[in-house]
Amino acid sequence: MALVLEWKTQFTLLIVIIGMYTSQITCRNLQESSSMLEKHESWMARHGRTYKNDTEKAKRAKIFEENVKFIESFNNNGSKSYKLGINKFSDLTSEEFLRYYTTNHGLNNYNKYFSTKSKQLSPTTISSFMYENMSDVPSNMDWRKSGVVTSVKDQGRCGCCWAFSAVAALEGANKLSSGNLISLSEQQLLDCTTENNGCYGGLITTAYDFIVNNGGIAKESDYPYEENQDSCKSQGASAVDSTVKINRYENVPASSEPALLTAVARQPVSVGIAINEDFKSYQSGVYDGNCGDQLNHAVTIIGYGTNEDGTKYWLVKNSWGTSWGENGYMKIARDIGIKDGICQIATLASYPIV
Repeated sequence: MALVLEWKTQFTLLIVIIGMYTSQITCRNLQESSSMLEKHESWMARHGRTYKNDTEKAKRAKIFEENVKFIESFNNNGSKSYKLGINKFSDLTSEEFLRYYTTNHGLNNYNKYFSTKSKQLSPTTISSFMYENMSDVPSNMDWRKSGVVTSVKDQGRCGCCWAFSAVAALEGANKLSSGNLISLSEQQLLDCTTENNGCYGGLITTAYDFIVNNGGIAKESDYPYEENQDSCKSQGASAVDSTVKINRYENVPASSEPALLTAVARQPVSVGIAINEDFKSYQSGVYDGNCGDQLNHAVTIIGYGTNEDGTKYWLVKNSWGTSWGENGYMKIARDIGIKDGICQIATLASYPIV
C-alpha cells in the first residue's frame, strides 16, 4: 500500500512539473508572439504600412515574423561578410519581392530580349573603350565625396530600375563636365522610351539612345516620378533645352572587372546585375552571397574600395529608397575570381559621355 501511495505521489509530482514546464513554454511563446506583434506594429508605423483588413494584416504579420527570424538566425551565424536587417521589404515573401522589385515579373521573354538587344550597337554607341590605356587608377573611389551623386531615390513597385541606373550615371557625368549636380527625370525615360518595356524592364543603353535623339533629358522637378508609365508629356520634352544633353555613350568591355574599375575611376557607371531573394534584407557589409541566374536588375556603381580585412568591393547606388542597405547603398564583392564578377556585375556596363 505504501509503495502504491509513493508511486501515486511521484506520478502526481511529475504531472505538476510537466504542467509547470508546459505553462512556462506557453507563457514564453505568448510573450514572444506578443513581442513580435509589437515589433510588426512599430515597423508598420515607421514605414507607413496599412492593410486592407485584419486577415491581410495577420498574413503579413506572419511573413514579417518569418523574415525576422531568418535575419536573426543569419546574423547569429556570423559566417558571412555582410549583415541582414529589417527594412521596408520585411512583410514580403521572396517571390513577392522578386515580382515587384526586379524585372522578373510580367515579361517572360525579358532575359532573351535583354541579352539580344544589349549586344546591338546603335549609332550613338562608341565601339572602342576610351579609358583603355589609362593607368592612373586610385586605390579607392567614392564619387559621393566629390558631390557627384544625387540622393538615393525609390522606384517603388515599378520595374524601371534601368531608368534610375541610366539617370544616376548621367547625373554624375554632367556634374563632372559642367560642375552642376542636377536631379534628372526617370519618369521622362519611363514614359517616352518606347523601345523599352516601362515598369516591366528595359535597357540602360536604350535610355541613352532616347536622350541623344531627344536632345536631352528634363529635370526631375519639371517631370517628377509617378511610379507608373504614362503618356509622354510634351512639357517635359520641351524642358530639355536648359538641362542635360549627351552625344554618345560607351559600353565597358564585358567580363572584365579591371576595365570596369578603370571606368568607375573616371565616372559613375550603369550596370546590370543578377539578383535573387537574398538581396531583400541586405543591410551592411560586403555582399558575397547568392545571386540570380540572369540579369534582372540595374544599379549604378559610384565607387570602389577595400575593407579593413582586405575584402575588395564595388560601391553601388540602388533605387529602393534609404531604408534598404547602407542608407540605399550596397557593397558588392570585387575581384573574387569570377569571370563576370559576382552577380554578373561586369557583363553589361555602360556610361554616358557628356
